[in-house]
Parts: sequence; structure tokens; C-alpha cells
Amino acid sequence: MRLDDYIEELEPDEEAERRRLAKEKSYAITDHLADFERRFDDAVSGDTLVGSTAPSIFVGRSNYPDIPVGVLSPVGDEDAAAEYVTDGDWYQQGYAIDDVLQRRTGLLNSSKRANVDSPSIASRLTPSVHDTWDGFVGIQREVAIADRPVDLEIGLDDTPDLGLDAGTDVATPRGPRANARNAELRENPYVPRPVKKTLEDDDWQAEGAMTYLYRRGFDVYDINSILSAGALGQTEQRRLVPTRWSITAVDDTVGKYLRGRIRNAPSVDEVQVWANEYMGNRYWVVLAPGTWEFELVEMKAPGSIWNPNPNDDVWLQSASEGYEGRSSYVEETAGAYYAARLGVLEYLESIGRQAKCLVLREVSDDYWAPVGVWQVRESVRNAFEGVPGSASDRGLGERESLAGEYGEAETFHEAVAAVATQLPVSYARLQRKSELAAGLQSNLNAFSNLE
Repeated sequence: MRLDDYIEELEPDEEAERRRLAKEKSYAITDHLADFERRFDDAVSGDTLVGSTAPSIFVGRSNYPDIPVGVLSPVGDEDAAAEYVTDGDWYQQGYAIDDVLQRRTGLLNSSKRANVDSPSIASRLTPSVHDTWDGFVGIQREVAIADRPVDLEIGLDDTPDLGLDAGTDVATPRGPRANARNAELRENPYVPRPVKKTLEDDDWQAEGAMTYLYRRGFDVYDINSILSAGALGQTEQRRLVPTRWSITAVDDTVGKYLRGRIRNAPSVDEVQVWANEYMGNRYWVVLAPGTWEFELVEMKAPGSIWNPNPNDDVWLQSASEGYEGRSSYVEETAGAYYAARLGVLEYLESIGRQAKCLVLREVSDDYWAPVGVWQVRESVRNAFEGVPGSASDRGLGERESLAGEYGEAETFHEAVAAVATQLPVSYARLQRKSELAAGLQSNLNAFSNLE
């Protein structure tokens, strides 16, 4: 499809957008917390949460290395425990911001303190994390490596704190929390064979174990839970990893693996522009012939959660890499960089090509609460895919989704200039912030190849 026709098809239905926002910004979270409190009272027998089913875990980072470790379990909705797990299904089901917050406020985080290297902060003589299969840390690991939610009984030291942790640009929001005294399994969880293989190999470095699981069909959501629980890596290197860190570590590791897979692949042979929109975030992905280069540019509107002053200018930040990748952590765009890069690399690896890639993320003031970096990952992944369900189900308004189609342009800079007409910043300002839009990275690569 010609790029100008593609862009014209993406023009929003403003009336539908207003109706969507009125519904989405319901701010009904306080009602859900009150409902949680009622369900919690019904589920507790004495000081024990009976009939609990834990679909996932959480490892905090406060007071590192003596950190909070917890199991997450829905209260009063145990039969639907799997629906509370953060993964790509939330995108496919069209979750809005409010849906995510409802899911998170329905999960009780029963937690204890543990040292990242040993399960007890009381004594450094206790077994190291890799040896631990009992106690609270051991139960948490059983939950992390199981292929389905695990039935538990959890002893609590107090009633839950019903506050909502708003989350970050990487991790999802978290709901009620309670201090756990202990936890006991009510079943023997099934552990998939590939996970057993990584556990049993004491000499396998964490990076290799992660890519092995990915190649065996485990998505990054599964892998980061296993890494978080201290169940990957060489024996002496295994330790508990805060959830926020594990999410980015897995995206980065799998991304590097995929980049290696396309390193010698032929280039795409045309300039393509892909687009997607979700939860008040709009994404443009520009692919052009050439060797691998990648850049993410984020534009955050005044009044959005990361640029809250409505009188400020649009906030721009960017990060990039060339053919050899990066040697340092991305500070400006943080976890969004690795999540977006993963989505692009998965697509390129699937078609056996490499490309120069610019991802433009526009964060509007419709993004009124953070839901975690998963929405960046899934939005970029699905920019390249036809997505089941109507566009309005996924917060796109009552207009046709063009996911799975792309616009064509004659040159990379023509494509970026055309997309810039749809952005909240000028093409000139974008060029001042973006190395790829300015042509700087490409020129540096060409110069390097002449040496």
C-alpha cells in the first residue's frame, strides 16, 4: 500500500475516541479494592488464606540485597487464576488500562523478606538460593517454574495493605500486600521438561539457559519469572532477581540472540512503515534496506503520566544501537527500548531479513496510568500481525485496524518525513533528537566500513 494511502487510513475517528476515553477513565479502582477486602475476609480462616491459587510471583528491589519476595494469588477468583498472569493474552483480549488495574488489584501479594543469595536474612549459614526447595523461597520457586497456577495455603502475619502501587515504565501495577508467615503446597506442580533441564545443568550460564527456553517455545513472560526466582544460571551465580530487572534482562538477552540470528541475513528490499495503537500509545515502525540498526524515540505528551505538567512541551527521549549492538544499558528509554527492539527482531528473524529500524512511540495523555512495559512489547509485536477482534476492542476506536499491513515509501527519509506529519513534534525537532532521522548513524556506519 502506498504510504500516503496507509497514513490516511489511520486517521482516528474522534467521536469514537471520546466515547472510548469516557469509558476507559472510569477510575473505579477504589470500588475494586473495597470488593477485594470483602472477598479477602471470606477467604481467610483464622490467619490462613485457604484455597489460594498462585499463578505468578513478584520479587521486589527495595533494600537490596535483602528484598521482598512474594507469591501473587487472586482472592475469590481462584478458578480464573491464569487470567491474572501478565502476558500477551492481555493484548489479544483487548485489555484497557482499567482492566489491567482491576486484575492487579485482585491479586494479593503475600511476601517475606529474603536475601538474594540465601533464603534467610537471619543467617548467612543457610543454604544458598540454588539449593532451596523448601520454606517460602522454595515455594515461590515452585510457583515460578510450574506450567500452570499452583494451589497453596498461605499463613499470614497481618491483614493486607490495600494500597495500590502504581507501577513503573517496566513493571505492572501491584495491588494489596500482606506479610506471609509461611506457605505450603497443596499439590505437586508439573514442571516442563525444558525447565527441568536448565535447573539440572549447574554449568549453564543464565544467558544460554534463557535462549534455550525461548527456542523451546517459552515466551519472555515465562522466562523472566524463572530467572526472578533464582532458577537459572551457573550454580554459584544463581540468585533472586527483582522482577523489574528480570523483565529487561530477558528482553535484552533474547534480543541479542535474535540479532545474532539475522546478522548475516539479506536486507529487506523496500522501505516499510508499520503502525499500531494501544492504550493511548501510538507506534510507528520504519524498516529500511541496510544492515541492522535500531533506534527508539519516545514522545511524551503534556499531561501524560511521564510528563504530567499540561503546560510543558512534548518530552523527547531516544536511544539507539548500530550493527554491533550496545555496550551499555539504555538510560533514557529504559525497558521500553528492549521491549520494542524484541518485537522488531522477532519479526525480522521470522522473515529471515535484517533492516535499519526506527520505532517512534507517541505517549498521549490518554495513557493515564502505567501498566508496564508489556504493552510496548505487544504493541510492536502486533504491528506486524493481523490481530483477532475488532479495533474498538483494543482501544483503537471504531475504525479498521491496519495491523498486518504496511505503507511503502521510496526512501527512509521520505518515510520518516511523512510519518512526522502525524507526530506531535516537527520533523526538524525529530531530526535533532534522532540519529537515524538525521542520518547520523547511517553515515557513521558507512565511514566505519571504509576504514
